[in-house]
Amino acid sequence: MGLHDECGVVGIFGCENAASLTYFALVSLQHRGQESAGIAVSDGEKILLHKDMGLVGDIFAQDHFEQLQGNISVGHVRYATAGGRTIDNAQPFLNTFKLGSIALAHNGQLVNYEPLREMLEDSGYTFSSTSDTEVILKLIARTYKKGLEKSLFNTLQLIKGSYALCIITENSLIGVRDPNGIRPLCLGKVGEGYILASESCAIDAVNGEFIRDVEPGETVIITKDGLKSYKNDEKMQKQTCVFEYVYFARPDSVIDGISVQEVRYKMGSVLAKESAVDADVVIGVPDSGIGAAIGYSKQTGIPYVTGIVKNKYIGRTFIAPTQKERENMVFVKLNAIRSDLNGKRVVVIDDSIVRGTTSRRLVQILRRAGAKEVHFRVSSPPVKFPCHLGIDTPSKGELISSEHDVSEICKEIGADSLAFISLDGMITALRECNIHSDGFCKGCFTGEYPVG
Repeated sequence: MGLHDECGVVGIFGCENAASLTYFALVSLQHRGQESAGIAVSDGEKILLHKDMGLVGDIFAQDHFEQLQGNISVGHVRYATAGGRTIDNAQPFLNTFKLGSIALAHNGQLVNYEPLREMLEDSGYTFSSTSDTEVILKLIARTYKKGLEKSLFNTLQLIKGSYALCIITENSLIGVRDPNGIRPLCLGKVGEGYILASESCAIDAVNGEFIRDVEPGETVIITKDGLKSYKNDEKMQKQTCVFEYVYFARPDSVIDGISVQEVRYKMGSVLAKESAVDADVVIGVPDSGIGAAIGYSKQTGIPYVTGIVKNKYIGRTFIAPTQKERENMVFVKLNAIRSDLNGKRVVVIDDSIVRGTTSRRLVQILRRAGAKEVHFRVSSPPVKFPCHLGIDTPSKGELISSEHDVSEICKEIGADSLAFISLDGMITALRECNIHSDGFCKGCFTGEYPVG
């Protein structure tokens, strides 16, 4: 119904129970993708892989871990765009050839995927998927005889877009972040070994110690000899996807020096300064609207109440065939607490409005619970443009803010009032959490992307 991130990645090096650590890390990243998951493990001689459709906890059983023996591993959770929900596109991808094996997991999206695939097909390469990840893997394999570092360097010269990569060979773990740092990737210690992960909460999940974020344009190679780092020569401004902070990341993660929970509090506070309204209670749409709602409540002094309960057992396995049925799923997913809302003027905070259908259903749920007034506040600016860099967004025509102004959207969703945080206000909130923070990718708000 809303925006969906594509993936979460994990890599482990130097831990005898690498597969089970990867499993726990992937469970903590399950919010980043719920369509498919997989783990590949190296025992120093060969790489074994298990992947399937579904949630991490449903895919892996004890006997899988008995087979997935080794101390180097890579894991992946995926949210697929429509049409891509097949086992063929599940990750990691594994390529075994005469010089060795490579398993690769990717979060992001290549903008030059089609010409690269065409080039490889013209050279005789065949593909088993429609995923841009397989293109990256084939490009590395193509020049692997020159050595891992050289083939990686050659591949990174060719690919354009957003990418956080975790790659394993028989005896190494590699992490790569695109030159703009659009997708997050961080590094930690776990026991005597290392971990790479999309979010710091995955390092916490395996009782690891966060070291630092992988820098934009940086390649980290970990072997038995230790850790080596290479930087891209291009001088690029960091452009972390702003929606990581607004919606995707878990509140207990820290990305590029910014606490996700802290910035959500700040966004709520800024939103209150920009568009306060007389009300009796403030509520947040679970889960990503709650931090901003608490910030809004503190700034205005209006009491924060729970107000809405989320059914956590729906998942995304049920695909409703019609738009009407999809919209009605909101009633199953969210329900109001009448005692919190009955007879009250309610401010409801959500992280974004995409199509507007969920927001309309939400207002209906609140009114059904007796809310006297419903004032809708949004902790991100209007989403007017689709993402081309790794987020599954509707087309421009389906984005309600690309076709309608705020008053029209307010009428469409049935609220008494509606306001979005300003773009400047959102950036102010981010900078207040880390004065050293660089730029952010704001393409979905402005139509200006860091990658052409």
